[in-house]
Amino acid sequence: MIVHKEIKNEQKTEYQLPTTELPQQENADGDSNSAAGSGSDATEEVSAGTTGEYTVAQVAKSCMPSVVSITNASVKMVQDFFGGVQQYPSESSGSGIIVGQNDSEILVATNNHVVADADTITVAFDDDAVYEAQVKGTDSDNDLAVVAVKISDMSEDTLKSIKVVSIGNSDELEIGEQVVAIGNALGYGQSVTSGWISAVDREVTDEDGKTTGKLIQTDAAINPGNSGGALLNMQGELIGINSAKAAATEVEGMGYAIPVSVAQPILDELMNRETRYKTDEEHAGYIGVTCLNVDSTSAQTYGIPLGAFVDSVEEGGPAQTAGIQKGDVIVKFDGMTVSGSSDLVGKLEYYQAGETVDVVISRAQNGEYQEQTVSVTLGKKSEMKQADPQQGK
Repeated sequence: MIVHKEIKNEQKTEYQLPTTELPQQENADGDSNSAAGSGSDATEEVSAGTTGEYTVAQVAKSCMPSVVSITNASVKMVQDFFGGVQQYPSESSGSGIIVGQNDSEILVATNNHVVADADTITVAFDDDAVYEAQVKGTDSDNDLAVVAVKISDMSEDTLKSIKVVSIGNSDELEIGEQVVAIGNALGYGQSVTSGWISAVDREVTDEDGKTTGKLIQTDAAINPGNSGGALLNMQGELIGINSAKAAATEVEGMGYAIPVSVAQPILDELMNRETRYKTDEEHAGYIGVTCLNVDSTSAQTYGIPLGAFVDSVEEGGPAQTAGIQKGDVIVKFDGMTVSGSSDLVGKLEYYQAGETVDVVISRAQNGEYQEQTVSVTLGKKSEMKQADPQQGK
C-alpha cells in the first residue's frame, strides 16, 4: 500500500500532508456516504448528494492540490543537411499526482514517457511554485514513473497548499459511471474535464505500436499534457492515471487511463527505491555493449523480447566479464524494465563506475528465449575501449 509518512526534516516544521478525502456526510437515510475529511480549507462546506457523490466542481476543488504540472527539459541531437549534428533545446509538458511522502521527499506519480530522456525535470505545484525533481524509478512496460521533490527545497506555503491523493478502487468501476480528469493539458496549466466510463479492460495500440495492458476508456478529454494526470471518481478518489500516449487521435471521445489497481503495486515499489542523481563524466559508469532497439514489429515477427538487443560486446569489458553475449536482449536493469537501447543509456546516466547492478537478460536457447540474471560491475566510462562512446554503453 502507498504509505503516508510523517515528514521529519531539520529545515522544516514537521508537517503531514493531508489527503484529498472529501468530508463525511450523511445521506437521506442517515448513513455515512464518504470518507472523513482532511481538515483542509479546500474541503470546507462541501456536501454530497443523496447518492454519496459530489459535483465536478467539488471534486476539482478538493483534488487539484494533488495534481502537478511536470516539465521535461532535454537537448535533442538533429542531423543537418550537410551530415553534421546540431543540438537543440527541447521541452515537453505532462502531469503528475502526489501519491505519498517520506522523511525527505514529496513523491509524485506520472507516466514514464513524461520523464523519459530528461536532462532536468521541474514540478509546478498548486500554488504555482516550481521545484526541480529527480526520477526515483520507472517502469517503461507499464508506462509509470515516480519523481521526487526534496522537502527541504520547498516553502512552507507550498507544503500547506498541497495534498496526497486518496486512492479509490478501479476494480469496482462500472460502464456509465461519471469521472473527472485533471491535468496540464497542452502545457497551459491545470484544467478539468469530465465524462463517463466508456469501457474497462481495453487493450489498445499506442503511438509506438506497442499493445498496452488493460486500460480504462473514458470520453473525458485527455489531451497532450494530460499524461500522468488524475482520473477521479465522484468521491474524489484516484481510479486511474491518464495517458495521452494511448489516446486515439483520429477520433474524439476516446481517452485512456491506467487503472490504479494495476498502478498501485508498481508505484509502491518505485517509491521505495533509492533516489538517484545523474553522475558527472568523471564518475560515469558503462556496461560495455552496443545495442539495437527491439520494436513491437520485430518482437512479434521473430519472437524477440522487448528490450535492448546486444549487437556487440566489448572484449574484456564489464558485460563480457558478467557473461553477457552478442544476441542477448537486456530486459531489466537494476529491477527496472528496459524498453530499448536509448532507455538503457538513460538509466546508466544515474550509475557510477564500480557499482554492481543486477541485469536481466533474455537469451535464445533451443529456439526459445529464457531469462537469466547476471551481476555487472560497471566500468569507468572514460576508460571505455569501444571507438564510439555514444553507442558503446
